[in-house]
Amino acid sequence: MHIRPSPRTLRTRGTRARTTARLTATLLTTAALLVSACSSGSSTTSSAGGTVQAALAALPRATPSALTPYYGQRLSWRDCGVTGFQCATMKAPLDYARPDAGSVRLAVARKKATGKAKPLGSLLVNPGGPGGSAVGYLQQYAGIGYPAQVRARYDMVAMDPRGVARSEPVQCLDGRQMDAYTQTDLTPDDQRERDALVAADRMFAESCGTRSARLLRHVSTVEAARDMDILRAALGDRRLNYVGASYGTFLGATYAGLFPRRVGRMVLDGAMDPTVDARRLNLDQTAGFETAFQAFAKDCVRHSDCPLGRRGTTPARVGANLNAFFRKLDGHPVPAGDADGRKLGESLATTGVIAAMYDEGSWEQLREALTSAMRKNDGAGLLSLADSYYERDANGHYSNLMMANAAVNCLDLPPAFSGPEDVEKALPAFEKASPVFGAGLAWASLNCAYWPVRATGEPHRIEARGAAPIVVVGTVRDPATPYRWARSLAGQLSSSRLLTYDGDGHTAYGRGSACIDTAIDTYLLRGTPPAPGKRCS
Repeated sequence: MHIRPSPRTLRTRGTRARTTARLTATLLTTAALLVSACSSGSSTTSSAGGTVQAALAALPRATPSALTPYYGQRLSWRDCGVTGFQCATMKAPLDYARPDAGSVRLAVARKKATGKAKPLGSLLVNPGGPGGSAVGYLQQYAGIGYPAQVRARYDMVAMDPRGVARSEPVQCLDGRQMDAYTQTDLTPDDQRERDALVAADRMFAESCGTRSARLLRHVSTVEAARDMDILRAALGDRRLNYVGASYGTFLGATYAGLFPRRVGRMVLDGAMDPTVDARRLNLDQTAGFETAFQAFAKDCVRHSDCPLGRRGTTPARVGANLNAFFRKLDGHPVPAGDADGRKLGESLATTGVIAAMYDEGSWEQLREALTSAMRKNDGAGLLSLADSYYERDANGHYSNLMMANAAVNCLDLPPAFSGPEDVEKALPAFEKASPVFGAGLAWASLNCAYWPVRATGEPHRIEARGAAPIVVVGTVRDPATPYRWARSLAGQLSSSRLLTYDGDGHTAYGRGSACIDTAIDTYLLRGTPPAPGKRCS
C-alpha cells in the first residue's frame, strides 16, 4: 500500500495556491492505522463469526516520568527567512518504548495571531501525505491563505512529522534513480516486465533500508501523533486545536484516540477510514479515482477541445479512448521536451492524469495536456503534471515525499499483497473498480511486500471517547479519500459531526464552497460544530 499526498489545489477568494501535499508510491491516497504498543491489540472474533476490531486505546493521562524532559522543553524561536514566520526545532524520543535511547529533531514553524483580540491558542495544520511538508504548507498557504478571522485569533503552527522534509527525512533513491523508478511499467504484459517491476520495488525498499536504517522503524502514525502532544505542551496549550487534510485526518484521529481529553477544536477534512486493511483501502481508492474520472469525462466532452470524445460520447467510451492512448505510449513514448531526456510513457502519463483528478480546477489543464500529447506528439504537459505530483523540480531533484510516504504506509499496515501472484488474482476486482486505472493501481500496491521493516500496525477503530466535538468532512466525489471513509470515521468517533460537501475534488475546506468554509470557520472561532447531517454544495 502506498499513498501519495494529494496534489490538491486550494482556492480562496478566487485565487489558487498549490499545496505541497501529494499522494505516494501507489498513485493513491490512503491512511494506515498503526496501533503497536498503544493499542489494545488485534481483532477478536464475535459469536456470529464476524470480525470485531478493537479500538485504539487511550494513553494514560499522566505523562510518564521518562518523557518529562521532552514535555518540559522550551522552543527557541528564530526568524526562518519567510516574512512573518518563526521556526524552531523540537526533540522527541526516537523510540517511545525507550525514551532514553536517542531522539529525533522535528522542524516546527509558526505565524503568530494577527488580531488584537485574545488569541484562542495554537492551530496545528497538516496537509496530508504521509510525506507532505506541513511547514511548507503553512508558509506557502495556510499561514497566508486561511481566512483572516482565523489567522487573527490563532497562532498558525505546523510541524513536519518525523521522517518528512525538514524533520530528519527518510532517504532512499537519488534523482536519477527516482526518474527510473517513476517510469517503471505498472501494467506488465509478460514475465520480463513483471520481474522488472518487482526488481524496482525491491531496489526502492532496500535503498530505504540502507540509507535510513535508524529511522525506518520509528516513523509510524502513532509516533507522529505522540510527537504532536509534546508539541502541544511545548506551545503551552492545554488542548490541541487541529486541521488535518487527507492523511492528516488519520494523524488527527489517531491523536484523538490516544489523547481524547486533550482534543480541542479538530477538523478532519477528506477523512481516512482506519478500520480497513491495505488492500481494501487501495481498492476503495481505485473506485474513487474512477468516480472522479467519470465526472471529468462528462465535463471533457462538453468542450470542443476534448481529445477523448465529442459531445454525446459516453464516459465509458472516453475511458476506452484514454486506455488506447496509454497502450500506445506503453510501446511508443512521445517526446516531452525534458532536459534530462525523459519521454512520456504510460506510467508518467497515467500519473499526470491522476494528478488532475484531485481538483476539478485542473481539468482544463488536463484537456490541454492530453490534446498536446495525443494530437501533437508533445508530452510536456502531462509530464509537468506528473512531476508536480512527485514533487520533482526542474533540476531533477525530488523531495522525500514518496520515500516518507512508503516508509509510513509500510509500517502502519501489513502489505496489500505478498507478491505478484496475489496482484494477478486481485486484478479483476481492481479493473472492475476502475477500467481506466485499476490494473496500474493494483500493481502499484505491491511495494510494501518487499519492505525491510515489518509492519507494526493493523486496522482498528478509533472512538476517542471523552473527546470534544470533532468535525469530519467528506466530499461526495472525492477521488483519493472516498466519501464512505468519512462516513465510517464519523461513525467511529464518539463525538463526531459529519459535514458533507456534495461536490468534486479532494477535500472541501478552502476550495470554493462558502457553505463549507462558513461552517468550519464558525466551529474554529466559536466552538460550535455544524448541525447534525449538514450538507453543502
